[in-house]
Amino acid sequence: MKNANSKLGKLKGTLIFTSGLFAGALCLASANVMANDITTAITSGTAKVDLRLRAEMVDQDGIDKSATAITTRTRIGYMSGIYQGFSGFFEFENTTAMVDDYAFPNSPNLGKYPVVADPEGTEVNQAYLMVKQGDSLTAIAGRQRIIFDGARFVGNVGWRQNEQTYDAVKLSTNAIAKATVNYAYLDQVNTIFGTEAELSGHLVNGSYAGFGDVKLGAYGYFLDYDSGSDSKTLGLSADGKFKVSDMFTLLYRAEFAQMSDYADEDSGNDASYYNIELGGKVNEVITKIGYEVLGSDGDYEFETPLATKHKFNGWADKFLNTPDDGLVDMYLTVTGMVSGIKLLGTYHVFTSDNGSTDYGKELDLLAAKKFGKNYSAGIKYANYMADDFATDTSKVWLWGGITF
Repeated sequence: MKNANSKLGKLKGTLIFTSGLFAGALCLASANVMANDITTAITSGTAKVDLRLRAEMVDQDGIDKSATAITTRTRIGYMSGIYQGFSGFFEFENTTAMVDDYAFPNSPNLGKYPVVADPEGTEVNQAYLMVKQGDSLTAIAGRQRIIFDGARFVGNVGWRQNEQTYDAVKLSTNAIAKATVNYAYLDQVNTIFGTEAELSGHLVNGSYAGFGDVKLGAYGYFLDYDSGSDSKTLGLSADGKFKVSDMFTLLYRAEFAQMSDYADEDSGNDASYYNIELGGKVNEVITKIGYEVLGSDGDYEFETPLATKHKFNGWADKFLNTPDDGLVDMYLTVTGMVSGIKLLGTYHVFTSDNGSTDYGKELDLLAAKKFGKNYSAGIKYANYMADDFATDTSKVWLWGGITF
């Protein structure tokens, strides 16, 4: 565990970097630029509002009471205009429960009701300064949303009412044709439960789309927590498609990653991840079969601490932490559009990587629709059927949203 001076030093480093960007903006202004140019940049910005009302109902074997959570999520933000390439964004977020018959970590209802991971609270969700150099380089310093590669390893957990954000400095460039490279230094993770995890994290993520319909990716995530398990994850991926006919397109994906010790960790952790996916698109219907493995040797298992975990391995959230014997997820997904309504269904079969344990099965269903640019609504269902892991659990969500 790091000492207090280390924590303070990292926080100062981020603040100094952010302050330096602000100072740079002032230094770049020429002598004949009037002060009202900055004022104009501030006053010519755009307000942003994001409202979501959601009901979540959970039945779980082993807990007598069912959970009912009716919550509202309100985000109010402001994006400034641009001055000398600089702009700023500030956003508040509030979650309020109108019906709170549910539990979450450290709540008095824990054990009385199933968990719904939407505690009440108000916070600064994002607050950052951004500078762009043409179309090739973007730098963002401050509290921000970071999502890489569909959020499998780094995401914002956007499904929850309080999203996950990062106190970070992020650089992005596409100076090389058909390539994108991102680097982020993380000082703090602001979790969906309103808590903070302090760390010194380095995220490197790149992709290249110069081989026709194939996109290649590579990444390295180096996480040194002040309190927690440090890790290093290195990975490669390939996403592609092949047009077989005017009606049918073949889709495929392959990914491999290796997690090992990093920084102060010396546990011998050495676990693998891989995902193979094959599918096809016929008109507006996409069907995919997948085989995803979060490996384990019985002592150490592959984890994804910064991921949007709800998006993967079943919406019932039974595998937010990888079991001791690892996880194998075999799944079939079908998506399509009917009258502007997005329909999605996934069936999972979960087993262990180490040994031959049948964990369970899960069915996930979704119907969602957007009404113009500003309105959306949906219904979602998850049913986990336990064999030798966790307990039978069913969840239903209903929601409506407004953004402008």
